[in-house]
Amino acid sequence: MKKKMFALALAMCMTASLTACGGSSSQSTQAAETTAAAAETEAAETEAAETEAAQVETVEEGVLTVATSPDFAPYEFYAIGEDGTPTLAGFDMDLAQYIADYMGLELEVVTVDFDGVLSELQTKSVDLGMAGLSPDPAREGIMDFSDIYYRGGQSLVTVQANKDTYNTFEAINNPDVSVGAQTGSIQLDLANTNSPDADIISLPKVTDIISELLSGKLDAAYIETDVAISYQRNYPDLAIVMDVPYEVEGSAIGVSKGNAGLLAAVNEAIAQALEDGSLENFVAEANELASGEKYEGLLDAQGNVQ
Repeated sequence: MKKKMFALALAMCMTASLTACGGSSSQSTQAAETTAAAAETEAAETEAAETEAAQVETVEEGVLTVATSPDFAPYEFYAIGEDGTPTLAGFDMDLAQYIADYMGLELEVVTVDFDGVLSELQTKSVDLGMAGLSPDPAREGIMDFSDIYYRGGQSLVTVQANKDTYNTFEAINNPDVSVGAQTGSIQLDLANTNSPDADIISLPKVTDIISELLSGKLDAAYIETDVAISYQRNYPDLAIVMDVPYEVEGSAIGVSKGNAGLLAAVNEAIAQALEDGSLENFVAEANELASGEKYEGLLDAQGNVQ
């Protein structure tokens, strides 16, 4: 209200100023009315945004707290600068900032292992979980899901030397074949569904899975397609041998369970980011960064690459 009164007062002052300078009374009045209308519109939009932000309940007032697992390029990872400094990057992180800005909140990111993202949401220690999450119905008991914001896929990955051997579910569904997947992930569910007889090994980070594949300790692994492509750029010995069918091919944001106001605001922000082209730009920028020097995993207590 104060903003509106100020805008009106400003418009009145401008009217008086224009008349005193010899402008025509009709032109002065029209200019003043236009200025007043624009000022009132801007004030109303600001007031509406402030009201919307005030209606959204978050763990910490004025802050949007987001949990992520930074080992999932191009979704989230650390881009290494020329001076060796790691900076949290990825299109999930860009979208998180966009959503915070949309709601008029400060962004705070909590980095944990993927399984920790689920735990943080379950205990409502954070507002959102953004880690390339698939809206798996089995998770609906501990979080709500936003609308899909990115369509992806799932793949079976091995190394070039084995690409003609471990390229079907039948080939890997054997106790003598070791198959990797990230702990707590959709990929682990896919491993258990499509290759239940294999020696399935769950590891906390995708980087661990890649290392085990390259060293020959794993024969194959289930990895999200874009993530696998990102790793393949840096490790050409990796081979993506087949698409893995999955009913929900897309990523959603995990939202603290039962927070309807927050869920609605997140969906509005996603719709806006898709409409104005921001998300497309975020994905392109993240893929470019991920093709350069990067680190995937948690930093040490001093914020350095481990």
